[in-house]
Amino acid sequence: MRFQIKDEKLIPQRFFTEESYRITQFLEIPQPSLNPDFPYSRELQQLLTGKQLLLEDIQHPLNEIQSHYENGYVTYRKGIDYIGKKPVCMRCGNKDPQMFAQYPCARCGEPCLYCRHCIMMGRISECTPLIGWNGPALHTTLPQKIMAWTGILSEGQRVASDKVVEAIMQKKEWLVWAVCGAGKTEVLFAGIEAALSVQKRICIATPRTDVVLELTPRLKAAFPEITVASLYGGSKDRHLYAPLTIATTHQLLRFYQAFDALILDEVDAFPYTVEESLQHAAVQARKPSSAMIYLTATPNQKWQRECRTGKRSFITIPARFHRKPLPVPEFAWYGNWQKQLQKGRLPANVLRWIKDRLESGKQALVYFPHIPLMEKALPLLRKLDSRIEAVHAEDPERKEKVQKMRAKEIPLLLTTTILERGVTFSNIDVAVVGAEDLIFTESALVQIAGRAGRSKDYPDGVVIFFHYGKTEEMLKARKQIVTMNREGVKRGLIDV
Repeated sequence: MRFQIKDEKLIPQRFFTEESYRITQFLEIPQPSLNPDFPYSRELQQLLTGKQLLLEDIQHPLNEIQSHYENGYVTYRKGIDYIGKKPVCMRCGNKDPQMFAQYPCARCGEPCLYCRHCIMMGRISECTPLIGWNGPALHTTLPQKIMAWTGILSEGQRVASDKVVEAIMQKKEWLVWAVCGAGKTEVLFAGIEAALSVQKRICIATPRTDVVLELTPRLKAAFPEITVASLYGGSKDRHLYAPLTIATTHQLLRFYQAFDALILDEVDAFPYTVEESLQHAAVQARKPSSAMIYLTATPNQKWQRECRTGKRSFITIPARFHRKPLPVPEFAWYGNWQKQLQKGRLPANVLRWIKDRLESGKQALVYFPHIPLMEKALPLLRKLDSRIEAVHAEDPERKEKVQKMRAKEIPLLLTTTILERGVTFSNIDVAVVGAEDLIFTESALVQIAGRAGRSKDYPDGVVIFFHYGKTEEMLKARKQIVTMNREGVKRGLIDV
């Protein structure tokens, strides 16, 4: 970095000016000591506590930020540092040389390296400080009654809930392996209540925005007098300090050593599983001494082995709250279905299965591996019923179609893996067309099967995998479901 010592202060060779103020970046010298007599800003305290923000994110005069730094209340960290000669983004952890580039910087007046990987969170470059809080901690005034939820947990949920409380209070790492529809959210409530009661700060993070939007009202209803921040792209809560936060994993990039407990929901879901920056953000958002709770219905094979061999602390919830077994997938071979589809027809057993649902009035989800295949099948199936619809990630009417399905206005919905998780319909059967496709991993197939039989009024949904040859992923998915059912029976959590 281009810094020089002047008057015992390390400053850029050129200044970035805004509103005639100059900010001095002390990035190479020790943090100034805290001055207890300094009249610090409560607004800055709320904005910066547990955060790592850019100057552009802070709507305060630069000289005010600088005076807080000089009195020990604000911290400056390098935005980009180096390991040897290799740059590292201190916000997202990017180390890929191809994801850095130079640009003519208006701040330092020289060609400046910036991180392309997290540019959507604001440009971070060599002369950019990440700004945080070093002053007094914020304390929340607690209501007399923290939690309003009065529901009753199943035996499986209760055991898992006790483990969550223990892990949070003792700052442990724990995996909750719960079948689809087991009621994972309710399992968290006692742990959240226990943490809030001793001024711990909690975050529930999930890879997908729609899960944040679904969980937010449930958390606000369970903790009505606790401030809950809901963070996703475009959220109005972006700068809200809250003892209880629910956020997409992307939003964790703005946090630094903020949370006493981080609860990571759907840890197996895209994009968290493939983006190292999100995994880096989850680690960085936690305090050095903190708890980490993982929630999933479908841990990967590595984690499953670690659970079996005692290398990972975990608890299973092998049964749904209604005490009925998970629907076990049936397998049905149907030949070269894509070749048949090219000729304008679907396999006879697929059509027969769909006709049976339409005639009986039973709604169904039918999963396809790719959009073009689904779109070729749609007009063929609409000959059976014109109300049949299809949905995918880029569909602008996606939410409306899902809502129509819930309202029973659509008898059958074709879908890609976009609806493999996070959606609940009261009484449906499920089919996978092309279950042999590589996109249908063990995790995806278990989640898809988990859409059926979720309601206590309709616990016996049918799941069928149509295939052109069984795959290891299909076999592992069925084995996992059968194993969970056996464990549920063994523990007395499933009625037989």
